Amino acid sequence: MMSKFHDQFQLIDLSQEIYEGMPVFGMHQKTFFMLNQSHEKNMKDTGSKTLGFAARNMLISEHGPTHSDAVWEYLPSGPTIEKMDLKLFWGDAICVDVSHIRYPNYIEVADIEDALVKHDLTIKSGDVFLMYTGHYDRTYPDKNYGGLESKHSGVSYKSAKWLAEKGVVNIGVDAPAIDQTPDDLDFSGHLVCGEFGITNTENLCNLDQVVGKRFLYMGLPLKIRDGSGAPIRAVAMIPKN
Repeated sequence: MMSKFHDQFQLIDLSQEIYEGMPVFGMHQKTFFMLNQSHEKNMKDTGSKTLGFAARNMLISEHGPTHSDAVWEYLPSGPTIEKMDLKLFWGDAICVDVSHIRYPNYIEVADIEDALVKHDLTIKSGDVFLMYTGHYDRTYPDKNYGGLESKHSGVSYKSAKWLAEKGVVNIGVDAPAIDQTPDDLDFSGHLVCGEFGITNTENLCNLDQVVGKRFLYMGLPLKIRDGSGAPIRAVAMIPKN
C-alpha cells in the first residue's frame, strides 16, 4: 500500500550504477566484486535445509561512483566525511542546463546567470546547486567519460566562488569532477569548496529530468570513519501535479 507521501512526490534517481568495470576518474581505484559466500555454501555451513545466504565483497574508491567529497580530501585541516554537517547533503536544490558549454571552456558566472534567467530560478542560501553538463549522456560508459582521456567543462574559480558567496552548500555535476578537466590543475571548484567549507557531488546522472526545477534533494554519504568522501544514493523528490 502506497503512503500519501508516495502519492505526493515523484522520486528521480540521480545515481550511477555500481558495477565491476564501471568508469572511474583516472587516479581512483577501479571497482571489483568478489564472492564472499554462495547460497549453497552457506546452507552447507549452517546446516540449514530451508535457505542459504549469498553475499559479495566490494573493493571500491570513496570517489568511484556517485559520491560527495569531504573537505579533508583537498584540505588537510578540513573535516572528514563523517564529521561534516548532514545539511550539506540534503535540502532545497535547483538544476540548470549548461550542456552547451563544452571543453575547453569553463562554466562562468555569466553562463550560470543566463541559465537561471532561462529557467526562472533564483539561488537561495543553503541550496544544493546541480549543473546538467550532458557529459554523462554523451560519453557514459565509454572511457572518455571518466578515464585518463576524459575531457569536460567545469566551474571556474570565479563562478565557484560566486556560488559559494550566494550560499550554495553543495555543487553537483554529471561528470567525474566539478573542475574543468584535464587543464584546470588549480582544481578551482574544489579549491573554493575548501575555502568555504562546503561540499561537491560528482558522477550524477539523469539531471536532464530535473533541469529548470526546484526540488528536494537527498544524497547522504556513507558514514565512513576518516573518509575523504563517500558514495551516495542521490535522489530528487519532485512534487506531483
